[in-house]
Amino acid sequence: MAVPKRKTSKSRRDKRRTHYKIYAPTTTICSNCGEQCRPHNICAKCGHYNGKKILEIKE
Repeated sequence: MAVPKRKTSKSRRDKRRTHYKIYAPTTTICSNCGEQCRPHNICAKCGHYNGKKILEIKE
């Protein structure tokens, strides 16, 4: 079984992990109500998508 000859240093380990980061999701403005929502998704506030009413939202 392959076993590392030397311990991986903290800096070497962290250099490898530089791309493991969290990012904020992209948002767009709903054309119907003006709220922020995810692109290519139904608006959670008004239920519209692409200018059409898709869901009936209960308030």
